[in-house]
Amino acid sequence: MRSTDRGLAGAAALLALCAAVGLGAALPGYSQLAHPLALPGAQGVPRALAFNLMVFVLPGALLATVAWRLRGRLPGDSGLTARLGSTLLLLAALAYATQGLLPLDPDAPDAGASRLHATAWTLWWIAFLAGTALLAAGGRALRPAAAAAWVMVFGLGVLAPGLLGAGISQRLAFAAWFGWMWWSAGLSRGGA
Repeated sequence: MRSTDRGLAGAAALLALCAAVGLGAALPGYSQLAHPLALPGAQGVPRALAFNLMVFVLPGALLATVAWRLRGRLPGDSGLTARLGSTLLLLAALAYATQGLLPLDPDAPDAGASRLHATAWTLWWIAFLAGTALLAAGGRALRPAAAAAWVMVFGLGVLAPGLLGAGISQRLAFAAWFGWMWWSAGLSRGGA
């Protein structure tokens, strides 16, 4: 079961990475270092549907499956804290997928559809951070990874855009999330 879950998490990360690089390269003037990850999926951009499906929706669905199965592997005596944490990880994966269903509007970056996309982004990182912390509090095997994920996602993805730029900070936050989900997918039933 763990190898299947790690395979799903790895496939999600690989799909998102390849699609982001490939479809991003097809968008003239797009820079992975400077622009938001979601820009190639914005309304009216050629191949936006393919980008949103392969970068957000399908990887989010795969990681939702991983989170669901992780909850099933929690020890029978897991407390409410760990169960809430795993549920929030599921919510984070669904919020990540939702970003692809609510694409940016390049003509109104601070209104309408863009605001909904930003809400899904915010829900993703809040649910991930809270879920990671709660799951880590409920199982000692997760504590080092939880701390690393907390610092990377929060620090780089939320606080550092002014320092690193939105392009770099978003990609580092997503990489930390995919990596943490892959790592936690390998935990045994007793290790959570």
